[in-house]
Amino acid sequence: MGKGKSVESNDLRLLKHLGTLLTTSSPRSTNGETICDLLVELLLKVRSKKKGLLRLRANRAQRAYSRNCTKRNVVLKARQLGMTTYIAARFFVQTITQPGTLSVQVAHNQESAEEIFKIVRRFWENLPKAMQQGALVTSRSNIRQIVFPRLDSEYRVATAADPNAGRGMTIHNLHCSEVARWPRDAAETLASLRAAVPEEGEIVLESTPNGAGGVFYDEWQRAEETGYTRHFFPWWYDEEYKIEKATAAPLSEEELQLCEREKLNEEQIAWRRMNRAQLRNLAAQEFAEDATSCFLASGDCVFDLESIERALKECGEPVEMKDNGRLRVWFPAVERRSYMVGVDPAGGGSGGDYACAQVIERQTGLQCAELHGHFPPRELAMRLIELSDAYNHALLVVERNNHGYGVLAHLRAQGCLNVYREGGQDGWLTSAVSRPAMIENLAAVLATEPELFQSPWLLCEFRTFVRHEDGSSAAAGGTHDDCVMAMAIALAARQKVAGGLGQRSLELASLRLKR
Repeated sequence: MGKGKSVESNDLRLLKHLGTLLTTSSPRSTNGETICDLLVELLLKVRSKKKGLLRLRANRAQRAYSRNCTKRNVVLKARQLGMTTYIAARFFVQTITQPGTLSVQVAHNQESAEEIFKIVRRFWENLPKAMQQGALVTSRSNIRQIVFPRLDSEYRVATAADPNAGRGMTIHNLHCSEVARWPRDAAETLASLRAAVPEEGEIVLESTPNGAGGVFYDEWQRAEETGYTRHFFPWWYDEEYKIEKATAAPLSEEELQLCEREKLNEEQIAWRRMNRAQLRNLAAQEFAEDATSCFLASGDCVFDLESIERALKECGEPVEMKDNGRLRVWFPAVERRSYMVGVDPAGGGSGGDYACAQVIERQTGLQCAELHGHFPPRELAMRLIELSDAYNHALLVVERNNHGYGVLAHLRAQGCLNVYREGGQDGWLTSAVSRPAMIENLAAVLATEPELFQSPWLLCEFRTFVRHEDGSSAAAGGTHDDCVMAMAIALAARQKVAGGLGQRSLELASLRLKR
């Protein structure tokens, strides 16, 4: 019995010594491996793609991550590069060598969480038996949780479905997996988890792309501001993505440039061609090649991405900006031209949705100006009057849903006469029937005349306006669509006026102004 205690004590001392090495300097071997990498390879086994178990030897992407990782990391990657397994391995080694450690991996759904836990469970099951029965004996290994009572350490795998994840815990190692596919309350869940990690703890936010919007896209774009280290791993970091003995057709100019830039060979290009033929539009998302196009090409965007990119290249800086940049003007009013203003009101608080007004020339649909900010109903009404006056008494097409009623009431109280009327009421009604038609009309105008749109803010909202599984369309989680809806209202009203519907609004406004 005393001998058993001595072995256990030696195990604990050895693990603690290794943990001390991990938390101090990180010397590298001649191959560039850290002590953590060496322990991963020495102790941990994974299931190979060809079945059976293998030692976990770091691949190109994993080695690159090891070289450059810090305490705060955001990882954008192609599929199946083994990053989830590698991060789990790093965290597992830290959990079993540093007493009192809580490591948590958070998957985007239950199925993925169960798969991650199988990986972690396999790490433990294939450790030396002396460790399993000594220092690393477990008191619990179920419900995706492994507890090491003799180390006071714990490893958990959770899902992002719980917005209260992390509350009441101190998490030393946090890995958030496939963040771009977390449920719609992703920002709240991530905030709760991050609040549980102390300053010296480690955080990894990792995902394949899923549209130019949402919490992961925002984290990637703001990495420098938030102090996170970016890691991007394209598909060619996996050496298995190739077709051997391929007889590829002559390379295109684009393929030649890619080969030269990334040192790819014909076998890899053959695989790329096959992959793109199979996945089509999803290839750029699932097997990313650069950190920009993978976002733009992913997600089910309502608007044509090529048209958006053309418009972004052509649009220039505003000729005038007022009110701390909330009013942006590209084309001032021209005498004897008529204009319309599409308005998407909002509640006016400092949080939540913005109010937006889009000024377009009635004859061409050209975007001339954009008002965008948090305005309470009365303030928005006053700014709309000023905007209408500046654009030759432009017709104000104010959405009357929700907060729009308040804006319209203030416009009436100010004696504003040039307000769009429909169905005997002031304002534009966006309904379940009219909304899809408005969006499709806007999409058609963008596809045929992208040069009409001047605002980068509007064009960026186009990128993140997506179709959902139920067939509806709206801003992706964590993004806004105020500019989109204001422009949709303006162009839909223009279409009605051009077709004679709503013409009475212009005639009445003209008569009232003459009086």
